[in-house]
Amino acid sequence: MAGTDICVIGAGSGGLSLAAGAVQMGAQVVLVEGAEMGGDCLNTGCVPSKALIAAAEAAAAMRGAGRFGIGAVEPAVDFGAVKDHVAGVIATIAPVDSQARFEGLGVRVIRGWARFVSPHEVEVAGERIRARRFVIATGSHAMVPDVPGLAAVPYLTNETVFALRERPEHLVILGGGPIGMEMAQAHRRLGCAVTVVEAARALGREDAEAAAVVLARLRAEGVDIREGAAAVRLRVPAGGGVEIVLADGQVVTGSHLLVAVGRLPALERLDLAAGGVAFDRRGVTVGRGLRSVSNRRVYAIGDAAGGAQFTHVAAYHAGIVIRQAVLGLPARLRDDHIPRVTYTAPELAQVGPTEAEARATWGARLVVARAGFDHNDRAQAMGEAEGFAKLMVVRGRVVGATVAGPRAGEVIAPLALAVSARMKVSALAGMVLPYPTLAEVAKRAAGAYFSPKLFDNAGLKRVVRFVERMIP
Repeated sequence: MAGTDICVIGAGSGGLSLAAGAVQMGAQVVLVEGAEMGGDCLNTGCVPSKALIAAAEAAAAMRGAGRFGIGAVEPAVDFGAVKDHVAGVIATIAPVDSQARFEGLGVRVIRGWARFVSPHEVEVAGERIRARRFVIATGSHAMVPDVPGLAAVPYLTNETVFALRERPEHLVILGGGPIGMEMAQAHRRLGCAVTVVEAARALGREDAEAAAVVLARLRAEGVDIREGAAAVRLRVPAGGGVEIVLADGQVVTGSHLLVAVGRLPALERLDLAAGGVAFDRRGVTVGRGLRSVSNRRVYAIGDAAGGAQFTHVAAYHAGIVIRQAVLGLPARLRDDHIPRVTYTAPELAQVGPTEAEARATWGARLVVARAGFDHNDRAQAMGEAEGFAKLMVVRGRVVGATVAGPRAGEVIAPLALAVSARMKVSALAGMVLPYPTLAEVAKRAAGAYFSPKLFDNAGLKRVVRFVERMIP
């Protein structure tokens, strides 16, 4: 039986961050991974999806070149070569997450599936590991909804769609969340017909005004988005492909089906009951320090902890656990400052509460300040002037921000800092940015907060007139 300070179960972004940090600080670390190093983000999530989106953006640029005075052409898309590009990006990043690199750092890496055999031991590859602390970092997998007929229909998930080398003639996507909409636009730009079936509102978690900007562009590009359309039955038609019968009786037919209705924590193999680890469908039950409420040896991070399912959240969680389990320092989770981005074109970025959520919390104390990309010179030069930025401000401090527009994921960065640091909106309004940049929309929105105080203030105008008369 091997003993160690920390046993990390799962070599995705959170597990790797924690293992690297802990071992370099002097802890003994065992890292267990049953699948691919790098986890979902590298192999079937963030990296391949963004590589596919980049290829789709290049195709869209060729079609839209006419607006810049350059001859527009219909791109010849080699779908297999696009997937080679995706695989190449993964291969380029993979060494950073590799077993060899982590063993070079001093981590003992065991390839296999771990399961708890007691509250202080796991078994993996025929070996028992006893640790002072266990960190569950197993990530999540695609949720498969209980729709009649789905089990008999061939379908794709994020774990299989990036290996598809033949271009789908008509891709039907079940689910209108961020993953569904990103894949819808990317495949449409690569030459596929695309239909999205969403039981509620597409991008329903996002600010409705911002979501409308994104959905309008996708529809303009030819994506068929069916909202309020619950799937009640699936079947394979006589000619192959897939048919989805909707609650209103309509039938959607396509050549391929992508299921993108959400994700569930990957906890099935762990036998958490044997480890005395409480959990539910959302993940391991943890406190604000990400420590199991039922077994103090165990922490959970990332998707396994039952919160927001983002790579950057997993890395943030890793830092919280390192401060506690490695350095012995207090550390507690906060989630009011976590940004998120939907990588469509235009992008949609959010940090803190949406306007509707903020109004529900602060009511009349909330002030919303906004600016449009139509007044941003860089956006105009790019021909991408649709969208806006808006700040949610309470008592002069920024509590949330929404950006829908070009490169919103980059524009949100200073706003994420403002929310995280609980900055005053005056700090944003006072910053000096290079001209012309898209980020100026954030400064302009901050300035809009002060506009009524400066330009619609009768008292201030009287003061200015007095000063002007008195100055020689």
